[in-house]
Amino acid sequence: MNIKEQAMEITRELVKISKIKSGEIFVVGCSSSEIMGNKIGTNSDVDAAKEVFEGIYSVLQEHGIYLAAQCCEHLNRALVIEQEAAEKFNLSQVNAIPQKKAGGSFATTAYQAFSSPVLVEEVKAKAGMDIGETLIGMHMAPVAVPVRCSLRSIGEARVNCARSRLKFVGGIRAIYNEDLL
Repeated sequence: MNIKEQAMEITRELVKISKIKSGEIFVVGCSSSEIMGNKIGTNSDVDAAKEVFEGIYSVLQEHGIYLAAQCCEHLNRALVIEQEAAEKFNLSQVNAIPQKKAGGSFATTAYQAFSSPVLVEEVKAKAGMDIGETLIGMHMAPVAVPVRCSLRSIGEARVNCARSRLKFVGGIRAIYNEDLL
């Protein structure tokens, strides 16, 4: 299975497990360096990023889910997202254009592929994928819950997935709706 197929498989599984809905945000942090077996931030690979982007984005588009592509630390982990989503969720826009060495190959690929890309400071995503330990937690809606997908890597990069759930309130007497877990 190539990296595009791996990305598609994990995305399909996470969409199903997380119960993310059309119109919600799915965040991805991606180190193309790690995918290619190198240390994060040392060897950004545009081709690897494009393959992974195509795999993830094709699945999300089928479900009407917005992709938020996390930039690297040089852009303070800002996110590339469609302007429509930024407006819908009233997100704070920031001014930068991601590049291979300042933003990363994955975010750059998203910026080039989206119809009307903007960068935003933060999102509260309903589900997310961290490829190569890029630290997406700051962009997950509370309460983030780890998801163990059947594939645990894309290329050489470890993959960690998460979904969010509503906060529990009410203490030991409360009864919770199982469909919302």
